[in-house]
Amino acid sequence: MWFQMFGRKKGEKGLAEEKFGHGHLKKEDVMRRKKLFMQPKRSKGLLKHYLEKAGVNIEGEKVSRHIFRLAVFLNLLLSVYLIYRFSTDLKIGVVYVTLVMVLIWVFAFVAILFLVWLFLFIMLDLRVFKRRIGIEEVLPDYLQLTSGNIRAGMPVDRALWYAVRPRFGVLANEIEMVAKETMSGSDLDAALRRFSDKYDSVVLKRSINLLIESYNAGGEVGDILNKISNNIKENQLMRKELAANVTTYAIFIGFATIIASPLLFALSGQLLEVIGRIMSTIDIKDVQQTAGLGFSFAFSKPGVSLSDFRIFAAISLAVTSFFSAAIIATIRKGDLRSGVKYFPVFFAITLILYFTSSFAFSYLLKGMF
Repeated sequence: MWFQMFGRKKGEKGLAEEKFGHGHLKKEDVMRRKKLFMQPKRSKGLLKHYLEKAGVNIEGEKVSRHIFRLAVFLNLLLSVYLIYRFSTDLKIGVVYVTLVMVLIWVFAFVAILFLVWLFLFIMLDLRVFKRRIGIEEVLPDYLQLTSGNIRAGMPVDRALWYAVRPRFGVLANEIEMVAKETMSGSDLDAALRRFSDKYDSVVLKRSINLLIESYNAGGEVGDILNKISNNIKENQLMRKELAANVTTYAIFIGFATIIASPLLFALSGQLLEVIGRIMSTIDIKDVQQTAGLGFSFAFSKPGVSLSDFRIFAAISLAVTSFFSAAIIATIRKGDLRSGVKYFPVFFAITLILYFTSSFAFSYLLKGMF
């Protein structure tokens, strides 16, 4: 009240002087400038935005410098390797080597820089997703504790603060940041909305919106928070039941990826080796003379070597493991990003089973052919 009667902020005062002192500004222009002045400054740059959402307290400029240096280092390694290969072949001219180096430091450097940036954003996105899942898992328990504090007579801001527990993890850190903002003079509604806007979570945004609306309307905030908590728990139980109903599909996909694929690739590789071994022991001329055939025929060796087939098998197993993990995660969790943790496990198991079964098939077929 004192602020409204006797004083204004510097920005609002300047706008008022432009409005009433000069008299050439329209009311819509003054209101638009006032709204722009009162808006909080947004984070500059996509990298800074992702770092804030991921909870990484590193400056974006420092990360950019490190990424640029890493790309230069990788490009130097590639250049040194190619120069070493070119030095062993004396037939390659200087012009060809210079052209290759120019192409490497123009196109290869840009490609390496792009891949490094892409990998960084993928890792940050996965970290943000992990933080969002952690918040949604503990949100019902936190809302119940907050509801109990409000029913005990605490105001909403203190109830939110005293409901924080170390086991809440990311949510506890975010609520501490909200409490610091409110203690420094920021509005509780604005601090809560900034917190909910950081994460792409429908559950969190709806819960915060209901909390703010009930608080501003003067309703029973404790009862509303309790109902929100029960509703979130019911939705989590329903998702678990749906995931249990489709477990059969996940088992079938996992069996085809982890067991069937490496066994079939191992058997194909051993058959390729056996065919090559048989063809190397056959003498076509002796067969023609013994059989007395009037026409000639010839056998050729397999067009694919065993080493090339093993590389193909490893790449195929990696691709199959990735897509299988993605499909299983989509079936069970409803989100593709939750399947990233399955991919290394699937790929490691398939490679181990592939080489183990290849050794076993080689031992079994060794005495037959």
